[in-house]
Amino acid sequence: MDEAENPNKKMSTVPRTAATIGSSLIPLINKLKDVLATSGVKSSDFDIPIPRMAVVGSQSSGKSSVLEALVGRDFLPRGCDICTRRPLVLTLENLHPNSDDNGVERGEFGHLPGDRFYDFSQIRREIQAETERKAGCNKGVSEEEIILKISSPNVLNMVLIDLPGITKAPVGDQPRDIEARIKRMILAHINNENCIILAVSPANSDLATSDALHIAKLADPSGSRTVGVITKLDIMDRGTNACNFLLGKVVPLKLGYVGVVNRCQEDINKNRSIQEALAYEEQFFHDHLVYNGVSNRCGIPRLAKKLNQILEQHIRKYLPCLKAVLKSRMHAAMKELQTYGDVVESKELSTKELFGGARIHYVFQSMFVKLLEEVDPCERLTDEDIAFALRNSCGVRNVLFVPEVPFEVLVKGQIAQLSNPCCQCLLIVKDELKKISQACESTRLQRFPSLRRHINEVVQKFLDHAFGLADTVIRNIIKMETDYINSSHPSFIGGSKAVELAEQQEILDFVEVSIPEKVQISRTVAARSVVNGVSN
Repeated sequence: MDEAENPNKKMSTVPRTAATIGSSLIPLINKLKDVLATSGVKSSDFDIPIPRMAVVGSQSSGKSSVLEALVGRDFLPRGCDICTRRPLVLTLENLHPNSDDNGVERGEFGHLPGDRFYDFSQIRREIQAETERKAGCNKGVSEEEIILKISSPNVLNMVLIDLPGITKAPVGDQPRDIEARIKRMILAHINNENCIILAVSPANSDLATSDALHIAKLADPSGSRTVGVITKLDIMDRGTNACNFLLGKVVPLKLGYVGVVNRCQEDINKNRSIQEALAYEEQFFHDHLVYNGVSNRCGIPRLAKKLNQILEQHIRKYLPCLKAVLKSRMHAAMKELQTYGDVVESKELSTKELFGGARIHYVFQSMFVKLLEEVDPCERLTDEDIAFALRNSCGVRNVLFVPEVPFEVLVKGQIAQLSNPCCQCLLIVKDELKKISQACESTRLQRFPSLRRHINEVVQKFLDHAFGLADTVIRNIIKMETDYINSSHPSFIGGSKAVELAEQQEILDFVEVSIPEKVQISRTVAARSVVNGVSN
């Protein structure tokens, strides 16, 4: 069934013909950016030209609708007044449907490492909460960024920065110079030569005096890195259109324009989905006599493809410079490393005691085996316990054969005794590893007490974490052994074999008692002779 026959099929902003654009290059740059961020280093400190796209525009210009349409999800705060009060750095990652998590859409915040949000309404609430933590609960703004990464099979790889909308008059607890502050914040991002500017302007206003195009021109006079986005094309006055703007005849931009149709506030209040809005947009441009002729400049899917291509070209342009910077920095780091001298390796071999891996091998082969041998399988198990278990399993009836249920109940408790020696062995191995880490310390490390202390803390934290995981595995294995008693195993002693062994033990006991000590022969020989029918 194709898309025309299946109206419920979810629409995607990813163009089918461009599914592989930047599929390896852009994620690699994003990963480099993440590595720098997690190491506490800003990319600007290394002069690495990592490109990003900044979305600028006046309030209610449709910035949020454009971003949500690119993602295909509702996740941004909405309202009548200013909603974007902190820069939102939005990284879109294209997921393969056959990835480890089956291509499930999710969001991850930089201030909440390790937490994944699968409900996009929770993402909206977290953006609001994080905004209020820094910018207050009224209408204040903050320059501190919110980092959000959205992974989905319905997006293309790119990085977008949603900046606060340009405002004229202060509201709430905003300062009187709010317009100047927001402009300074926007210019701080878009003045960077590696920043692509998305100038969002509504079509139902005078595009020639657009605030977005005006501030973009301040940072990019030549228009070489500005993309014009014209929103709300469906609510222009009848008889008018934005065709001349889309063709770049009014305010020329080298990267051109793309026209889109937004969801209005009524659509949002009625919970009209983005997929329905994309279908309406596609139908609108198809039916419009003017826009049908410039369809290659219209629609959210076309905008997504254009931005992805621009970002890829921008990265390719600066890739040689990026490679040179990284190579230079690595050379400098290696040169600095050499100044600390050669790696100190201990080549002394102890002849007095076991150490390192040999000690751990001894723990497993000798100490652990001894601990297991010391376990008495019948400890705390009396004849009365067995009798009561047998009687309780029979209830009011008499049975002719010994039931299996009381056996399993009794043996499970005895199997659980193996847990203690296993945990003791684990603790001994942990202590040995700690001794090994301390022995690996170089004498030169004594000169750096803070570094030494930090290394010891890291090693101890690692050992504690690994100890917890190993302890869990050991206890789970013991639980699995107690959950199922495999009486069909070839090594299991039961039935006639158990009776035979019991008879042999009785014979051995008889031989020890009846034969004097001086003439007593080997227990093993005596038992074997009696069993084979040989009379001594």
